[in-house]
Amino acid sequence: MCKECGCGQNNGNTRLQFITEGYTEESAKTVEKALLGLPGVMYVHIHWHEGETTIDYNPSKTKMTEIIKVFSDNGLEAGL
Repeated sequence: MCKECGCGQNNGNTRLQFITEGYTEESAKTVEKALLGLPGVMYVHIHWHEGETTIDYNPSKTKMTEIIKVFSDNGLEAGL
């Protein structure tokens, strides 16, 4: 759990945590906005300096492939 924001509470959604190569502070903001724009994505928290991305989402509304596409569309490679 992140001490600064308290992330780590899943509220009944599916939680994914990605390690992402290539983040900058600006690209992290862009990716966060794009992810939050997907249906069913309830929460996104990015530690861009460490490459960690945490996402809570409803898989019946958004497929994991759609989430991964956001990373690739922004020139990033993400692995679970």
